[in-house]
Amino acid sequence: MGIIDDVKDTLSKAVFNPSSLMSGRGGLHMAQIILCLVTFVLGLFRGGSSHTYWIYAMFTWAFCPIITLVITVIEMFGLDIILNMFCMDWGDFTTGMAMSSSLMTVSVAITYANFYACLKCLYGWIVSVFAFLCGFLYILEVVKDKFLDKKKGSYLAALPGFWKVLEAFVSCMIFVSLTGYRDKPALIFCVIAYIIPFPILPLIIATNILKKLKNCLPFNLDRFVFIFLVISVVLYIFTAILWPIYTFRQNPRPSDCPPSFCIWAIQFMVAFFTYVNLILFTVDLIFTLLGICGFKRT
Repeated sequence: MGIIDDVKDTLSKAVFNPSSLMSGRGGLHMAQIILCLVTFVLGLFRGGSSHTYWIYAMFTWAFCPIITLVITVIEMFGLDIILNMFCMDWGDFTTGMAMSSSLMTVSVAITYANFYACLKCLYGWIVSVFAFLCGFLYILEVVKDKFLDKKKGSYLAALPGFWKVLEAFVSCMIFVSLTGYRDKPALIFCVIAYIIPFPILPLIIATNILKKLKNCLPFNLDRFVFIFLVISVVLYIFTAILWPIYTFRQNPRPSDCPPSFCIWAIQFMVAFFTYVNLILFTVDLIFTLLGICGFKRT
């Protein structure tokens, strides 16, 4: 009867609460949603044809406010109390999503300014300013959650989960930077190596967020993650060797090579992010192995 009473008590607290929009947190969420949508519309009118960096920017300015809107609606109807009881650490999830949105919006603001802002591009500067304001608002929420409210993360807002988010984010930056690999079998192998680990990362993150689902798995998730990381490290070692060799061998940097429109510079970014992700996966593998062996991560 104790469990049933706890469930009834939890359900009784899940009530519609529109006043949550007037709180500091609700107001910050509304500002994030409005500013991201304004930036999306401005970027849409500015256009960018089929440029992958423009597509990634538009995706970010649509994805982040949608997630923020979903979180706001759930909290307004009090459903976060139910989710927190039955399947996830809601505080950890919201702070983790704010951290992820900060990473995405700030990176998009930098890349957009690099590609579309110039001395004669006033409209590009306007979009870039709005993009940086979006990033600032999400950083403000992270500072509020982590330092003012002192929320403790259990996975997504803590090092283990956010490390996986970093790995997925760097993978996305590799994908949007891929160019010049057609008709080169070695580079096509590198692209396949980049693709293989990527779809598994969101599954690992989601499984760790949904605690009940994790407990129902017929296998040990930590051991699965360890095997996944070993494979990822091996794949990235190969790409870290092959991509620079088959991209830059007998292909020095051109004398006229601006960072925004030079194929060589963009290919260099792929090599750079490859080494970054190799380091991230390797460190993650070491910590996962230590966790399996009984050492606790601080």
